[in-house]
Amino acid sequence: MLVTGPRGAGGLTGLVLGSVAMQVAAHAPCPAVIVRGAGASGHGEIVVGVDGSPAGADAIGFAFEEAAVRRVRLRALPAWTHPVSTGPGDMLPLVHDREILAADERRLLAESLAGWRAKYPDAEVAAEAVRGRAARVLAEASAHAGLLVVGSRGRGGFTGLLLGSVGHAMLLRAHCPVAIVPGRP
Repeated sequence: MLVTGPRGAGGLTGLVLGSVAMQVAAHAPCPAVIVRGAGASGHGEIVVGVDGSPAGADAIGFAFEEAAVRRVRLRALPAWTHPVSTGPGDMLPLVHDREILAADERRLLAESLAGWRAKYPDAEVAAEAVRGRAARVLAEASAHAGLLVVGSRGRGGFTGLLLGSVGHAMLLRAHCPVAIVPGRP
């Protein structure tokens, strides 16, 4: 893993996030941790954003490992607001049932955690599908966390981006250190 602070000693001291931290988060071939504050005294739970993407799967693995090393609870949070495209050519419904969407998110969460729960059977895991925008849900959860973990890119439509919108938002809004985990090539 590569660890850096949010800002250096450059001339633009009013920036929330420095250019080096942003470049490290976007380009590091390994997990990049941007230390934005101590979080919950550095000992709070590990929070991981779950979205079903390949980078998200690697983020879940990283989060399980960190939770095991730190001996803290892992909180897995997928956030949803409405149906999203999971691949090219997906047909999205014009009308959707929130209960069906919630059930789909709970299924995604269970499937995303299944193999990792087997690998880390002693891990304390709190898993909850939350209705809301991912950036808001994760920023709020980070207030009581020692580390927030997200994948470098999610399942959004701009696949050419090196750093997705949620990862970028967490670098700016999280209350604790943020780990950006790249997906395997």
